[in-house]
Amino acid sequence: MRDAEVDRRLGDRLAELRAERGWSLGELAERSGVSRSTLSRAERAEISPTAAMLNRLCAVYGRTMSQLLSEVEAEPTPVVRAADQQLWQDGAAGFVRRSVSPPHAGLRGELVEGRLAPGADLAYDRPPVPGLEQHVWVLEGELEVTVQDLTHALGTGDCLRLRVWGTTRFRCPGTRPARYVLAVVLP
Repeated sequence: MRDAEVDRRLGDRLAELRAERGWSLGELAERSGVSRSTLSRAERAEISPTAAMLNRLCAVYGRTMSQLLSEVEAEPTPVVRAADQQLWQDGAAGFVRRSVSPPHAGLRGELVEGRLAPGADLAYDRPPVPGLEQHVWVLEGELEVTVQDLTHALGTGDCLRLRVWGTTRFRCPGTRPARYVLAVVLP
């Protein structure tokens, strides 16, 4: 689902973004809350970044995760076939993310499919872009979405609309996986 080539291109892009701003690894570590050594290893593609780490870096760089991942794709295309949609996986967290929308760095709206294993729990300490609009539509299973201190229990077919200003958490409380669509719109 995830290959070394994607990790290499992602690492290269992360290094480029840091260099464009003239930041040292230490400065980026301070801004993102990710350790210098972890940042260095991710830029060299020695490790695959976790969803939480990419979220922190996206917040620092002012882009969504889909925008960042689209920047490591080949040429943009108006149609992306199901078999060609990029999968990204955070195995330790039990999270699989499919970029459904055709990748394009300048997009304002995008669709993402998320899958969480039973018991999976993803916590984000900040939005990648403050004020980001999200629509969470549960296709299968149960999903708990916590926005700051308010938890929404969602079942199959339920849809939650929110603006993200602070912490969020996606958790699969059931005994079977949760599959959902996340529609993201930049402010």
